[in-house]
Amino acid sequence: MREWQGKRYWLIGASEGLGKALAYQLSRAGAEVILSARSEGKLVEAVAEMPGRASYQAIDIADHESVKAAAAAIGEVDGLVLLAGVYWPFGADAWDADNAVAMADINFTGFMRVLGQVVPSMVARDAGHIVITSSLTGFRGLPSSIGYTASKAATMSLAECMYADLRKTGVDVQVVNPGFIKTRLTDKNDFDMPFMMQPEQAAQAMFDHMGTDHFKKSFPMVFSWLFRLSQFLPDWAYYRLFGK
Repeated sequence: MREWQGKRYWLIGASEGLGKALAYQLSRAGAEVILSARSEGKLVEAVAEMPGRASYQAIDIADHESVKAAAAAIGEVDGLVLLAGVYWPFGADAWDADNAVAMADINFTGFMRVLGQVVPSMVARDAGHIVITSSLTGFRGLPSSIGYTASKAATMSLAECMYADLRKTGVDVQVVNPGFIKTRLTDKNDFDMPFMMQPEQAAQAMFDHMGTDHFKKSFPMVFSWLFRLSQFLPDWAYYRLFGK
């Protein structure tokens, strides 16, 4: 059982949706939470709703100098939760160059920027907790998801590499792979989204996982089976089922 009381957790992508709901869970459990995102106005509102000690630090994780400045202002933390993400649905047959690069730069490279400012200190102290948010979509390529799915596959691999390096140290690494969550991102989709979760439901699942010593959690469970089992299908069968 992880101890939350008195710990400092920095959550990036926490001004609304899943991040904000998870910050509330951590705050209620006794952790001090620092909320980050680009929108200062939303951060002020989110911090006001926290039940415990909370503050905010505006950040643009697509900007290296912004990340460095934010990390310096916040200082040493016990935990880091990476939740930031952007999404525009399109495929390779309707390529959107600017938004494709934005998804790669924020959903994946932005995580790398932040980790570069936080991980060395945790390794030096041999203490810390890092939680990376990926997605069920990261298990295998999907149509009309050229930027988002690729970036989530990258974050999943990033977490796996970090866990391989740090699993026998005092730095705990975890990854969560949620399915569809009701947010402004999923509002962009024009297709059926089975097993849709509210942010509070997803935050509870994520918080429960963070309290364990397990590395990876994919949820909702039944929906996750479809994605995990798809990895064992041969290409001809997989793309017949899921390709355009």
